[in-house]
Amino acid sequence: MTKPFVFCLFLLFLMQNTAIAQQKSIDVDSLMQLAINRADQNNPQKALDHFSYTTYEKTIITDSLERENNAHSFFTEKVSKNNFNTYHGFKEEVLGFNMAGFKEPRYEVLGITLQSRSFYDEDFVIFNYRYAGPLSSRGLKNYDYEFIGDTTVLDRKGYAVAFYPKRPKTIPGLEGILYLDAQSLAIQKVHIAINDELVARIEQHYEYLPDVAVYMPRTSKLYIEKGETSKRLSLFRGKVSVGTIQNNPVKEAIEGRYLLLTSYNANFNLSEGEKLEHPNLAIEVREGADQKSEDFWTRYRNQALTERDLNSFDYLNNIVKTENIERRLAVINNFGIGYYTVDFFDFDLTYPLKYNNYEGLRLGLGGVTNADFSKDFRIEGYTAYGFKDKVLKYGFGGGILLNESHGAWLSLSYSDDLQETGSFNYLTDRRVYSLFEPRLVNITQFFDYKTFRLNQEYQITPKILSEFQFAKTNVLQTEAYRFVLGDESYSEYDITEATFGVRWSPSSKFMRSEKGTVEIYDGYPKITAQISKGISGLFNGDFDFTRVGAKFYYQVERLNKSTTEFLIEGKMAFGDVPITHLFHAYPNAPTKETIMQRFSVAGVNSFETMYFGEFFSDKLATLQVKHHLRPFNLGEKFKPEMVFISRYAIGDISNIDRHQDVTFGKMNKGFMESGFEINKILFGFGTSLTYRYGAYHLPSFADNIAFKFTFNLQL
Repeated sequence: MTKPFVFCLFLLFLMQNTAIAQQKSIDVDSLMQLAINRADQNNPQKALDHFSYTTYEKTIITDSLERENNAHSFFTEKVSKNNFNTYHGFKEEVLGFNMAGFKEPRYEVLGITLQSRSFYDEDFVIFNYRYAGPLSSRGLKNYDYEFIGDTTVLDRKGYAVAFYPKRPKTIPGLEGILYLDAQSLAIQKVHIAINDELVARIEQHYEYLPDVAVYMPRTSKLYIEKGETSKRLSLFRGKVSVGTIQNNPVKEAIEGRYLLLTSYNANFNLSEGEKLEHPNLAIEVREGADQKSEDFWTRYRNQALTERDLNSFDYLNNIVKTENIERRLAVINNFGIGYYTVDFFDFDLTYPLKYNNYEGLRLGLGGVTNADFSKDFRIEGYTAYGFKDKVLKYGFGGGILLNESHGAWLSLSYSDDLQETGSFNYLTDRRVYSLFEPRLVNITQFFDYKTFRLNQEYQITPKILSEFQFAKTNVLQTEAYRFVLGDESYSEYDITEATFGVRWSPSSKFMRSEKGTVEIYDGYPKITAQISKGISGLFNGDFDFTRVGAKFYYQVERLNKSTTEFLIEGKMAFGDVPITHLFHAYPNAPTKETIMQRFSVAGVNSFETMYFGEFFSDKLATLQVKHHLRPFNLGEKFKPEMVFISRYAIGDISNIDRHQDVTFGKMNKGFMESGFEINKILFGFGTSLTYRYGAYHLPSFADNIAFKFTFNLQL
């Protein structure tokens, strides 16, 4: 595909450019290295401190064949003001938003990166596919270049250079022609084509601003075709597909073979504008953006809507209404974050079915009211029953919205339930949804608690989430244990605890609309910290203590589709801390004799060869590294993934003699294990093998091995 396509582009180049000079011998690699070296002075985001411009953008999904009603199967248009400064980067203010067929605007469409803003970026993104930028620092490493000839663009002399990926099977790349200014080697025009898992074409034209000697993007056309792959190319968070998408309830109603995005930039302003409100937002949808008049759209459209564009409004109004698509999209979107919506109530999908060694089969039901009930307050509750311990668990509560723009909720709740001994739960990470919680199956050590909680959630900035909690807890043991302080011995005790947690996502991007603030780009690192204080004497609290914890998570995604994850966590406790409030390293090895008896499900970030109850600590540090190889391409439906894993933990405990009727060890010599997973072999299932070594290596070889199955399913 590569060289034939470049040849076709060359023919197009010859037809479109009659002023081509005679080709001459040129060292194209030296030319491109010079262009890459000058990228910073040519890139508006590096060369200019600030600028702004307006953009009109139209996106359609359509078919190649004319329909009887001559309409698209999806149509939306948008007007934005794009503001840039070197400190905050880009912020997009959506001034107008028009989507055919929908009474309520689907803001999630605005959060999709259909294509990157600049070909100078290290990575150029098209519909969430990442490619090396042809003028990035990795350009010569990833691309072969071919000099085509001289040309003239915007009355300025330039060069045309074709490029294509060196290793398309290993590292997919862009291919096409760059038109570079002969003097500055800045981009004047770009033609791009991709025919891999993604079939796409891009054509961009630039405008030269002589006052600052910089080219700014003027027009862009993106064309994506369905292609032969079943890879998802989706709007509505994966619910409307340009390509093939399985089990899609709205596929029949809204589907097309082609997606076409056209955008036009205008009103370039290089002077420093007014101070931006909410500069930490990547996208802010202005109030009333979905209710603009036809005069507004006429003012910004580069050209009038076609007959097919206009026909799409009535056609899609009928389709969306007849197929009840808005309701179905709402249900599916909530399902993606762990809820199933029925009218004004969202059922929490983490409750219905669980299993662990203490409760056995646990069936439950719970959820929370949604905005259809009230936008200003909520009511929540749940109940669950364990068929092995034969005990009913339950919780209920409510909350009131104090500040919508900061997501500030004040909540009061009560719960009577179980919690794993030695677990440390971060308030801001509480809502981690999974249909299946792997490690829960093996847990044996729990304590019973009855807790009143007062919580205050507050989003300090879009990137900083905070929560404060004040809790009064009565703790009961489910197995023999006594905590000894001087002459006193406690098996049942009260904990009065104040907790403050914060989560910082400095590289994530957020969008704010009338529906609230949502994350539209999941960036790394993610840093979480929490401190809690146990207070004796207050509301009959028995112990004074302090617990602090912090974790750092980072992920490196490479163009060859391999990924490396790093998780570093540290926790410390001071004062009078019973075993229920100590720390463990999330062990996941059942205490059984043989390897096959211990065969179970592997966790996500757990120590697979560490036995339950083997170690507890009041000082603990862990490091986990996972390296995901590029998935093996063994067929359209069979692409297993191999992951290499290493884990290390070190901990210690003071006053271990205070903990009576239980036996556990110190981990002050450092615990190590390594292994591998082969995931997604069949229906999301895979297998893992982990080996324990180092200071805590066990005498019996078999006792150091954990052989388990894994489960990874993406809906």
